[in-house]
Amino acid sequence: MTLKFYTNPMSRGQIARWALHEAGADYDQVLLDYDSTMKAAAYLAVNPMGKVPAIDHDGKIVTEGAAICAYLADAFPDAGLAPTADERADYYRWLFFAAGPLESAITNRSMGFEVEPDKEKTVGYGNYDQVVEALGSKFLTDDYVCGARFTMADVYVGAQLIWGTQFGTLPGRDSFLAYAKRLTDRDAYKSAKAVDDGLIAAIG
Repeated sequence: MTLKFYTNPMSRGQIARWALHEAGADYDQVLLDYDSTMKAAAYLAVNPMGKVPAIDHDGKIVTEGAAICAYLADAFPDAGLAPTADERADYYRWLFFAAGPLESAITNRSMGFEVEPDKEKTVGYGNYDQVVEALGSKFLTDDYVCGARFTMADVYVGAQLIWGTQFGTLPGRDSFLAYAKRLTDRDAYKSAKAVDDGLIAAIG
């Protein structure tokens, strides 16, 4: 089976590359430039949004970081990254929490948009502080999204926390930093980051 990975090293494609390395997937990468190839007809046929990451796995296209993570866990079952029956509730809950409320709250705050108190009921995430508190309570008691075991959900949730604490879009709580450290110590994280760091240096 062939897997083609569309990315830019300075993008959310870093999440998908980490997921690929955790899954042990062989892949061919296609590097895209924001102002040209990412908006060209050839790539828009893959992702009409003109954004990365995307993967083509034997003709099946998957876009969106969280979807790519979940897909790879299922497509490469020998890696043991998909949830067990007992883990599914936490796995899907927090994977989609990170892709929805967390991503939205961080992005809106970074762009200077704050939800007015009387509008919080119309916004899916309520407000930024509520999102942080919900996530913070999770990692006060659990080492990983599904408790004691690393799963693919940790790639997506973890990437949000790693970047958020590094760049100040999330507070540097002890529980967040400890979780991030557990993830960045993983061999697959290190190998994926080394590839992207090398590409960034070459561009640079």
